[in-house]
Amino acid sequence: QVQLVESGGGLVQPGGSLRLSCAASGLTFSTYAMAWFRQAPGKERESVAAISSWNVGNIYYSDSVKGRFSISRDNAKNTVYLQMNSLKPEDTAVYYCAALSYYDDRDVRAKWVRVWGQGTQVTVSS
Repeated sequence: QVQLVESGGGLVQPGGSLRLSCAASGLTFSTYAMAWFRQAPGKERESVAAISSWNVGNIYYSDSVKGRFSISRDNAKNTVYLQMNSLKPEDTAVYYCAALSYYDDRDVRAKWVRVWGQGTQVTVSS
């Protein structure tokens, strides 16, 4: 059974940091590009960051998080991470981990997701 399980969400003050983790099982993790998406209430799900398979260094960030968020992966642990710094209230959303069937580091779309995680809530508020 293919599964992606996110952890690390929570409540943080503006300017703070959080690190999300996504543990994968049931798939050959290293062969998949991985991504993080988020969905705020009343808004469409949007891509945040993505990293190519085998950690070859092709990384995508949305303009809204560039310079503040960092994606990485540990293929030995079947885990992808999202380090989020300088958090803003507008970063509040449910964050989803995803395994991609196709990867283009210029744009990452939900239609290319093969497997979704269940999501973890991130709330940025004072």
